[in-house]
Amino acid sequence: MRASFIGRFSACLLAATLLLAALEAYAQSAGEIADYTEAREAYRAEATAYWSAVVEKRRIRNAKRRDGTATQLSDYVLTQPPAYSGPPRPPGLAIPDPAEVPRPPIPVLADFLRHAAEQFRFVPDRVPEAVFKKEYARAARAAGLTRDQIVRVYVFETGGNGTHDVQSGLTSPMRPGARAISPAMGYNQLLSTNSVGLLAQHGDRFVALLKRKADDLSGTERAAMERKIEALRRMITLSRSVPNAWAQHDIMAKTTPGGIGIHAVVLDRDIGPLLQVQKLADSIAFARRRGATATLTAAELELMNLTGDGNGIDMVLMPQAMRERVPTSNFFQQTGYERNPIAARTATVAGLIADIETKMERGVQAQGARELAAAWP
Repeated sequence: MRASFIGRFSACLLAATLLLAALEAYAQSAGEIADYTEAREAYRAEATAYWSAVVEKRRIRNAKRRDGTATQLSDYVLTQPPAYSGPPRPPGLAIPDPAEVPRPPIPVLADFLRHAAEQFRFVPDRVPEAVFKKEYARAARAAGLTRDQIVRVYVFETGGNGTHDVQSGLTSPMRPGARAISPAMGYNQLLSTNSVGLLAQHGDRFVALLKRKADDLSGTERAAMERKIEALRRMITLSRSVPNAWAQHDIMAKTTPGGIGIHAVVLDRDIGPLLQVQKLADSIAFARRRGATATLTAAELELMNLTGDGNGIDMVLMPQAMRERVPTSNFFQQTGYERNPIAARTATVAGLIADIETKMERGVQAQGARELAAAWP
């Protein structure tokens, strides 16, 4: 009986000990969650205020540019974005962090091809890399670009060995488990939104150039080119069915079958080089309209390709003394800045330009870069 009592007592003692440990662990976990939540909320409030100031300063600069007024240091946020430095997220926390909410899947090459075939009866004319490089270099020269510009932009965007169908996040050598991080494709990483916008704006010229090619062909080759032209016209019609604005093109490019399918033209030997080169040529024309008198360096052209013409020209025309003080965050949206390793790594505009130039210089001897340089007509 005594043994039985001792056994029951021991069991009760063990249960009490376990319960106490569980309560202590629960209290500790609740405390960790509370500390984490408080720290994250404080960080979000600080980050929201910071990025709101960036947007407001950008609005002021845009107004000044429209009026032809020079910008000053006071027109920029001169501090770096806040960084979260609180406790790590407790394991098993059920409440998702807004920054960790899954984003919609990004279309990849197979999606572009499928929608192009279904929506426009279009299959891009794929050619070996060497042939595509020749077409690209020929189009670039015709548009007034320099060999140094196209080779170095190619180096920066693809690492110097990218193929004409390389997509952002899927560059070679591909990491295990790599995923696309944007729809950007090609030698200068053209976005799907760019493809829609370029067809809306320059589609008639592209059709005229293809018709000129068709005039020099005969038989089955001419018939194939004429089918390509008709498919391109259908894409142009769709691209012009919405207002000619980035936001409208972005919705079409990312959320509609037709918009996704349009991006397949980047892969075509005749249309792809025209679109990619036109994007760079448009940036140069924009820079000239805004007062850039010298030929853009490859790094300056990449600034406009990377951040958009409005933000890029701001940095191109900025005096060196200001470049060394203005943070790169002034030229990005918060999510874009946080996902861009180069922007987040370089504290100032001067640092960003130096980083771009270093990467370009390091990659010009890569095999793909040498091939593109050799393709220059």
